[in-house]
Amino acid sequence: MIIERLKNETVFRVKGNINVDDLQDISDMLEFTELAKKSKADQTEVDDFVKTIKKGRWEKTKSKLGL
Repeated sequence: MIIERLKNETVFRVKGNINVDDLQDISDMLEFTELAKKSKADQTEVDDFVKTIKKGRWEKTKSKLGL
């Protein structure tokens, strides 16, 4: 693997036989890290948001399953 730092970007060069799914996972992690740096949310706000999303998801699932 070769890592090059250019003016406004960093370039990773890897062999062609690397698993594309693994590369996508690494790309997703880097994108998340980049976005998280810009966030002004604190951990409590994130926890509340996740709780709200999970609650809504469970309600939709219960409805679909007729529970």
